[in-house]
Amino acid sequence: MNIWKFASPFLFYKYSSKLVTIFGSLSLILFIIGAYFSLFISPVDSQQGEVYRIIFIHVPSAWMSMLIYLVMGFWSFIGLIFNTRLSFILSHACAKTGAIMCLIALVTGSIWGKPTWGTWWVWDARLTSELVLFFLYIGYISLFKSIESFKKADQVCAYIAIFGTINIPIIYFSVKWWATLHQGASLSFDGGSQIDSVMLTSLLIMTFAFWFYCIAIILFRAKTIVIYRESQKSWLKKDILNAS
Repeated sequence: MNIWKFASPFLFYKYSSKLVTIFGSLSLILFIIGAYFSLFISPVDSQQGEVYRIIFIHVPSAWMSMLIYLVMGFWSFIGLIFNTRLSFILSHACAKTGAIMCLIALVTGSIWGKPTWGTWWVWDARLTSELVLFFLYIGYISLFKSIESFKKADQVCAYIAIFGTINIPIIYFSVKWWATLHQGASLSFDGGSQIDSVMLTSLLIMTFAFWFYCIAIILFRAKTIVIYRESQKSWLKKDILNAS
């Protein structure tokens, strides 16, 4: 079995539209269910009241901002090692979606912090490291746009993406390494869950909704990049003519 055929932009272009539809539909369904559970089923928090419900947006977006950067770094590494065009395309497609997730996490965290901590922003270790992650995304995007050659931009930005992955464990372990306003993890692989089961269900539904949404958007962005970069290829011209 030739696994390298899956690195073909042609094969990706062929199946990406179906995958976008599948993951996009799943995300929409889960967003509707998750919103209902988050707003109407989950109980009121005994300490924070109704304001805690922003957790169902804040936490999934924060998780996705970190996960997407790791995925971006992974595809950058694969692209550098095996020189596969599709790997660089997928890495680039992750950047804007990851930046949006990171911005949502920062904004919702700030909104949540005002009634909880009494301030919109503090230079908390986790907040600061998440802000650094946002700047890494913006730096990656800006650097890519500043380089005319796709090949050179792919390689230079790949090193930025790989180097930036060191910030992910810093974000995750910041509440353990430094004194922060953030509480420790309510969910862990070894310690189970410390939150109400209904709240946990709502949070997991919203997390999968965010997950499927990001997959759909990243695949859509990647397909758009493939069309732009491979515009002179005969297979793409043939497909466009057949579609019209």
